[in-house]
Amino acid sequence: MFHSFFPKPKLFFISAAVWTIVCIFVWYAVGPQMGTAIGLPPLAAGEKAPIGLAFFFSPDNLWFYLYFTIFVLIFGIAWKLIDRNHPWSNWSIWGSAFIIFIAYFVVQISVAMNNWRGPFFDLLQRALAKEPGITDGQFYDLILRYFEIGMVSVALNVVTAFFTNHYVFRWRTAMNDYYMSKWDKLRHIEGASQRVQEDTMRFANILEGLGVVLINSVMTLVVFLPILFEMSKYVSDLPVIGAIPHALFWLAIGWSLFGTLLLAFAGIKLPGLNFRNQRVEAAYRKELVYGEDHQDRAQPVTVGELFSNVRRNYFRMYWHYLYFNVARYGYSQIDAIFLLFILVPTFVAAKITLGIWQQISTAFGEVSNSFQYLVNYWSTIIELLSIHKRLVAFEAAIDDKPLPEIDQHYLEREAEGGEIAADRPY
Repeated sequence: MFHSFFPKPKLFFISAAVWTIVCIFVWYAVGPQMGTAIGLPPLAAGEKAPIGLAFFFSPDNLWFYLYFTIFVLIFGIAWKLIDRNHPWSNWSIWGSAFIIFIAYFVVQISVAMNNWRGPFFDLLQRALAKEPGITDGQFYDLILRYFEIGMVSVALNVVTAFFTNHYVFRWRTAMNDYYMSKWDKLRHIEGASQRVQEDTMRFANILEGLGVVLINSVMTLVVFLPILFEMSKYVSDLPVIGAIPHALFWLAIGWSLFGTLLLAFAGIKLPGLNFRNQRVEAAYRKELVYGEDHQDRAQPVTVGELFSNVRRNYFRMYWHYLYFNVARYGYSQIDAIFLLFILVPTFVAAKITLGIWQQISTAFGEVSNSFQYLVNYWSTIIELLSIHKRLVAFEAAIDDKPLPEIDQHYLEREAEGGEIAADRPY
């Protein structure tokens, strides 16, 4: 799954994680001083960031683009020297780096939008209060700045969709070529054709999507946590609890971790059920395929038994998804009003303007959503885990290791001329 596309994947991902930590440490330790030394200084204390397209070309952002490029080149060139002959290293190294940069830029668009919300909604509040000096031109100018940010977002979405489609297909191609080169060892495994044709496609698609979201979540935390920490100065009192320093910062972390643990506990049985569901569906489909060419196969009794296995497993899944969805949708509904409840004392005391409220809401939402990675994508993670279980059997066969228990059971039943029991507790 990984070594077909990435050079020495275990070492590659460990080194990438370590290198990322080094990059972040250097950036926060001496990054601003390095930028100042080359004429790209950060914003001065109290200086507001540019609004609109100019934000993406501010000196501190230009310095980050250069900084990112330098550290990626160092990492990429080192790995090209470590493994010179890997056929997919260009896509796995440089392609992955480009996707990480795209994830960062998506976060920057969110920051640019948050910078825009403050002055726009403050201007709106002043206009609704009929303060003198408010003109049409002020609104039109801010709307134009919004349009600029929107056009950057459109261009980025187009590039992201085009590039990631190619990236995912290259990964699928790498897995396909590798598995087909080992086909003699794999062909006897149940659903081998489906695993090569469909599971590799779904695995690459889902893992790439989840990976991008995870990177985006980490980038969002790095960027928005300091913003939320700073904006906590506007919120001094909380309902029931009272005064807490940097309240918004700690509430966003605590509330999100609570949701993550809640959903992980509620959905702990779902990956195994999803995997077993793929198994009984495959057994049913395979008997139907045999029935197309052999008159003695796909008989009503056999097909009825196989379909009853499918039905039994789906009913199990529906039950476990019932209480999982109670937890998921219940948490989501409370999450929608959590920040409003927290800020009631601040609203009543009139400590913030409409613009600041919009910025707090955005920053809190970005941080909360980033911490709620499992909450938002648990169903997709379940699907990925079930696909991974199926592909693990391929890895075992290629390495001449014992197959997973469920695959051994299938081969035993095939040899006996029997069928797979869906109710076996794998």
